[in-house]
Amino acid sequence: MRPRKSTNRDLPPRMIRRERKRKSGNVWVSYYYDGRTADGKRKEIPLGNDLDDAKAEWARLERKAVPKPSHLMGSVFDRYETQVMPGLTKGTQDDYQKGLKQLRKSFELAPVDAMTPQVIAQYRDTRSAKVRANREIALLSTIFTHAREWGLTDKANPCSRLRRNKETPRDFYAGNTVWDAVYAQAPVELRDAMDLAYLTGQRPADVLKASAADINNGFLLVGQGKTQKRLRIQLHNGTDASSLSNFLDGLLDRKSIAGIRTSSLITNKDGLRMSYAMLRNRWDEAREKAAVKAATEGDITLAATIRQFQFRDIRPKAASEIENLADASRLLGHSTEEMTKRVYRRVGEIVKPTK
Repeated sequence: MRPRKSTNRDLPPRMIRRERKRKSGNVWVSYYYDGRTADGKRKEIPLGNDLDDAKAEWARLERKAVPKPSHLMGSVFDRYETQVMPGLTKGTQDDYQKGLKQLRKSFELAPVDAMTPQVIAQYRDTRSAKVRANREIALLSTIFTHAREWGLTDKANPCSRLRRNKETPRDFYAGNTVWDAVYAQAPVELRDAMDLAYLTGQRPADVLKASAADINNGFLLVGQGKTQKRLRIQLHNGTDASSLSNFLDGLLDRKSIAGIRTSSLITNKDGLRMSYAMLRNRWDEAREKAAVKAATEGDITLAATIRQFQFRDIRPKAASEIENLADASRLLGHSTEEMTKRVYRRVGEIVKPTK
């Protein structure tokens, strides 16, 4: 099949745009369906001069659902979802799908040119989930950028410079008492995941995909899924092995003795790579056992604190317990130390007592 002309690439299959410049200088535009006669000869069927009406007639000929009018936000959402989102990482796609679901509820039938900063500010102020509203407006801004590139609107991005809701970063810090309580109730594979997450300071998804093949020339190689940033975590400091190196050596020895041949570092007892769902189930169970044990022993405050502990809090725990901020920032893969300090350092500055 020959590639479509650039003037038709934004149209459905077998739909053609014809343009002619009149003597007056105006451009005449009409749309046609690339059809066939009963004996198989090519025949262009007129669809009219209005794009939305032409698409409706195209859908009738193709026996498909009528496309949404191109001047409505629903059509823009659909195009972004089919053309842009497939190229994003799975985690980003999942997050954007949640955002699109909320945006569609409010703006599916809204004309593109009716989207103003005032309309979006009203959405921001009435949305009950304030932090999610910020993420959704950021997504809407990205979609508008694409809409402008696609020629669907020539208006300025209405999300630009729009005030966002104030966000308070999560500040939960898992001290040793909370850590030890959950660790004591965790199965071996969850303990391995906890240790690897703490020693590397990486996100849960990057911890779960870590492999023995990533150990190379004294480094553990990390390719962060969210940011695509690459790190090399040192396993030795001169002649001294790091705690991470000792942990990996012990983990690989245990796997070898158990006859587990897969290269994945975090596996269940049968050698199956641990998925996020498997991690979540084991985490929830161990955390609840730890909380019940604390409550049974009369420490209700500790039980409540344990129930707040999430696996994702291990990354900021690692950042908080590295003395040098620059070292912590580099390990986490942040582009600025300010991000590490503002969001991930969850312990206060070390000070001396009065006396």
